[in-house]
Amino acid sequence: MNGVSALLLLLILYPSLLYPQATTDTTLQEASLPNCIRYGLDHQPAIQASLIDEEITETTIKNKLADWYPQLNITANYQHYLKMPVTIFPDLNNPTGPKREIQTGVRNYSTPQLALTQTIFNRDVLLASRTARDVRLQVRQTTTANKIDVVAAISKAFYDVLLTRQQIQVLQETITRLDRSLKDAYYQYQSGVADKIDYKRATISLNNAKADLKAAQEQLTARYAYLKQQMGYPAEQPLRLSFDTTHMEGAIAFDTLQKVQYESRIEFQQLQTQQRLLQANVTYNQWSYIPTLSAFGYYNVVYQNDEFSKLYAHSFPNLYIGLQFAWPLFQGGKRMWNIRQANLQLKRNDVEMTDLKNNINTQYSQAMATYKSNLTDFYAQKENLDLASDVYNTLQLQYKSGVKTYLEVIIAETDLHTTQLNYYNSLYQVLSSKIDVEKALGTLSY
Repeated sequence: MNGVSALLLLLILYPSLLYPQATTDTTLQEASLPNCIRYGLDHQPAIQASLIDEEITETTIKNKLADWYPQLNITANYQHYLKMPVTIFPDLNNPTGPKREIQTGVRNYSTPQLALTQTIFNRDVLLASRTARDVRLQVRQTTTANKIDVVAAISKAFYDVLLTRQQIQVLQETITRLDRSLKDAYYQYQSGVADKIDYKRATISLNNAKADLKAAQEQLTARYAYLKQQMGYPAEQPLRLSFDTTHMEGAIAFDTLQKVQYESRIEFQQLQTQQRLLQANVTYNQWSYIPTLSAFGYYNVVYQNDEFSKLYAHSFPNLYIGLQFAWPLFQGGKRMWNIRQANLQLKRNDVEMTDLKNNINTQYSQAMATYKSNLTDFYAQKENLDLASDVYNTLQLQYKSGVKTYLEVIIAETDLHTTQLNYYNSLYQVLSSKIDVEKALGTLSY
């Protein structure tokens, strides 16, 4: 075999040399909010557990429905008499005389049996077949509810991280400005233009800003950890968020004229499914008055002999079929109380639905009120940010010209710093409150 042939054979036997196997990447290259949500829906343990519950439910349903199919079983037994049974026979010639006691049968018996049974009517099997669809729906709705919770949690945690990052950026910009102001105050103090009070005030403000920056950096680490937890993201892997503040500002708009539709809420849908299952439970208990019916067939092969060595030398087979009918006539009122209990459970579900509607209305009203309040605050803070920036820049120039005092500059710097923080805080607050409104309406998408 020449070198070319050997190479071709190697490539055929080992195709992975041509096509490297893909590796599963458990990290995000671009951690935008939609990507974080998609990642969380794939990796969050609560979602994975819900999907496993769906599989468990499906196998349970199939297990219950298997009772509708014919059941085929094989059994076998062996029996040896240490003391033979006795049968008493009367003396036909002397009916009033003593009866004869005669041992009957053989010492060794063996009976293999093939049994076939088929359920014709059984309320347990009938309940399983009628409720299978709603049981599947119920567990899927649980998964949906968990997904909605995960989406809301990831979104809010994402906004918390961004808010903290913006706070750090604002503090860093503040420190840069204060450091510059400190140098200006120091030079003016050295030149005798100003006293040392301006210099000390600048130092105090700078130290406070540095302390706030350190606290925000520590808080950022904790909020990253919380976001990773909500996503099911590896704690040891880096997570670099990608976001556009301008785009996020455009996402705060929301139609506040929408009306509550109870059917849109997953919690209401779950109660509707539960109501159908409870109705099926009432019917199931009513079926307890109906008899059960099943068909059966048995094929027995009987072996019997006094000597064990000859036990299987000859067989005596028999075959029979039949119907089994069972009708419980009286159970001490148990069936009646079971039906009453099932009806009460159904009635309680109606009460829960009414209570849920009231809760949904309250949640929506509170969420909408918070959203509108935060939206108004956002627009106010956005305007304040422009005003504070203009005031600070003007006073900074006037201070350098000797028109304004340093105290006014410090006040303007504090106002600008506070306004910047308030602006970003109001932005993320309104985005978070929008999530609560969408969740209350049942329109939060994932």
